[in-house]
Amino acid sequence: MLAGCASAPSDTAASGSAGAGENCARMVTNSGGLDDRSFNQSSWAGLQKAEKDDGIQARVLVSTTENDLAPNVAQAVDSGCGFVLTVGYELAPATEEQAKANPDIDFAIVDETVEAPNVKPILFDTAQASYLAGYLAAGVSKTGKVATFGGGNQPPVTLFMDGFADGVDAYNAAHGTSVQLLGWSKEAQDGSFTGDFEDVNKGKQLAQALIDQGADVIMPVAGQVGEGAASAALATGDVDVIWVDNDGYDTLPAEYRPIVLTSVIKDTEKAVQQIAVSSTDGSFSNDPYVGTLDNGGVDLAPFHDLASSVSPELSAELDTLRDQIASGAVTVTSPSQP
Repeated sequence: MLAGCASAPSDTAASGSAGAGENCARMVTNSGGLDDRSFNQSSWAGLQKAEKDDGIQARVLVSTTENDLAPNVAQAVDSGCGFVLTVGYELAPATEEQAKANPDIDFAIVDETVEAPNVKPILFDTAQASYLAGYLAAGVSKTGKVATFGGGNQPPVTLFMDGFADGVDAYNAAHGTSVQLLGWSKEAQDGSFTGDFEDVNKGKQLAQALIDQGADVIMPVAGQVGEGAASAALATGDVDVIWVDNDGYDTLPAEYRPIVLTSVIKDTEKAVQQIAVSSTDGSFSNDPYVGTLDNGGVDLAPFHDLASSVSPELSAELDTLRDQIASGAVTVTSPSQP
């Protein structure tokens, strides 16, 4: 299934040679689809910006099941475009296979590493920004319990959770508090998972279970499933959500704005645009891009409607921590770091 930038899905837009070559790009989503309020959506926004600003014709092939993945990557290659972007670990095998078979095409893959001379990994050290999110969550919690859960126990997911856990610990150490983290143990590298990135009801059920245990700030790391956590938080009242990947205040339905405390942002859009352009100007390399606090690849979103719940003192602590992590004075570690 292929969608153009502003038109309905169209197979004919992908076939043929119109726009093919160095000035066109194809993207393949994972099985979560395009409008996942997560990395598929952000990656596509980057290619759309490359089309608008840099004249790179962009099209996307949308995968809705695992059976779509390999055929969609093959179709992207057959388009004749010089740049193919794939999103997520599910697409690693097909990306590796096609990259080896097509050494003259530049590939990039989001949130996964594929080792090949023509594949650029696009990675984000989200533990750094999630550390700030954990510190913030502990600082605003009224119940003394905060939580996180994931869609699956995979490095791009648990990287967020590790940083969040360390941030909660850092707040406790700085303030002599004992805020408890539910849903994840960094030491055990295990916790609460829905086993799914698409079923919103699973997210709602798991979030409700965490709320029932006393959590009043929850960070779901589960793509669309996280919307279920927002639903549970809104229905319960006095529970806030920290979104991930992009600013949930903007990407979630407007009804959830009152409960979005902040978001752990990956600037996938900017990274994708820059790498797509590099494929056209000859500067493309397979050196991994790693987004950090220092280079602006990750950060916390504004507090938006909940700004009044974050004291000036806590906000200042977060600013100091951000600078310390960016400079290397404070080190955030995780076995899942890129």
